[in-house]
Amino acid sequence: MKFDTHTAFDLTGRVALVTGGSRGLGEAMVHGLARAGADVVVASRNLDSCKETAAEVERDTGRSALPVSAHVGRWADLDALVEAAYERFGRIDVLVNNAGMSPLYDSLDGVSEELFDKVIGVNLKGPFRLAALVGTKMAAAGGGSIINISSAGALHPRPEIAPYSAAKAGLNALTVGFAHAFGPAVRCNAIVAGTFHTDVSASWDSEQFARRAEGFALQRGGQPEEIVGTALYLASDASSYTTGALLTVDGGQR
Repeated sequence: MKFDTHTAFDLTGRVALVTGGSRGLGEAMVHGLARAGADVVVASRNLDSCKETAAEVERDTGRSALPVSAHVGRWADLDALVEAAYERFGRIDVLVNNAGMSPLYDSLDGVSEELFDKVIGVNLKGPFRLAALVGTKMAAAGGGSIINISSAGALHPRPEIAPYSAAKAGLNALTVGFAHAFGPAVRCNAIVAGTFHTDVSASWDSEQFARRAEGFALQRGGQPEEIVGTALYLASDASSYTTGALLTVDGGQR
């Protein structure tokens, strides 16, 4: 099979569901997938934000976009999300498990059970459930791509993000497990994302981050659009022999 650069990244006729799709990396990927031809399901807890992003997608790309309110940490919400997507489009070809959270805490012994469970729920339990639901349907339909958005924190844990790092390390393990569970029809990969400048980064100590970024090969944080190319690769036929992979997009952190 010859590689056709004109069609390999074309997602025309496909449907992509992106959690955490109304802001940050998720919003950038929603727009990128739509520009490549996909209809999109924009999911997050804030329905108004989802509607705004969906309207922008339809205006800018001409693709159909479905906004859905869903809390990734609640399995009932995920069941309803999948039902809504299939009711509207009849299929999901690309699932991007992007929603995540890493709340601040003062000390490790001050981490409450509620906070710990919330971090695990959104970053690990929810992606497991959604990948299980959608992956089963994808396999029955003959194919699809699951993309988990992991974190460099899973590979470089720090005390201030310990629960988050553990959850993302678990997501890395699930990525490989699902690749084998749903192969050969369905591919499952993870983008191990580094530090990106999103709305969340507005609260960072800019001087402290600048000092930390000096240790990156690129010596800076990423822009949300800089994750889109990797997402398109994994969503499309360009990555037809890539599964169970953890692809690092972190500017060369160490």
